[in-house]
Amino acid sequence: MELQINDSILVKNYIDGDEKALEILINRHNQRITSFIYSKVLDRDVAEDIFQDTFIKVIKTLKRGSYSEEGKFLPWVMRIAHNLIIDHFRKNKRMPKFEGSDDFNIFSVIHDDKLNVEKQIIKDQIESDLTLLIDELPDDQREVLIMRIYKDMSFKEISENTGVSINTALGRMRYALINLRKIVDRKNIVLTN
Repeated sequence: MELQINDSILVKNYIDGDEKALEILINRHNQRITSFIYSKVLDRDVAEDIFQDTFIKVIKTLKRGSYSEEGKFLPWVMRIAHNLIIDHFRKNKRMPKFEGSDDFNIFSVIHDDKLNVEKQIIKDQIESDLTLLIDELPDDQREVLIMRIYKDMSFKEISENTGVSINTALGRMRYALINLRKIVDRKNIVLTN
């Protein structure tokens, strides 16, 4: 029985100069990453290009020494792939341009939600990023932010539910937003489409 080396050890070995370690990592995760990319772009050639671009970014980041090991190599690579998929859709607008006349607009006749794959991917990424960012907030700030934004509660209701004054709830919301901005800046995340 072959002992499987942990991803984080392979990453460290690669950074230390062991090229074979990267090959093992690519082979280990190839199928999952390729399937993920293909499921979004539905084109084998484009999927292969994005896969290659993903590992070019991985290699550059590892060689630069800017990868922070948290035992999450695969999710990190998947995130790079996901961002490259979004870039692909931004660069290659799927929707053909059509200039309608004043009396007829083709888009009033044709409506297909599938035409908006790019916006759905971007929306999903933003929601995913935001959830991760909110999880980094201190508990009291996260609680107020979730009650206000996701549960649409008034500050009076938040005050009653948490047992703090309205001013304290307002302060926690303010600090939550300030801290979210700091985290977004620190992680260089784009939360707009």
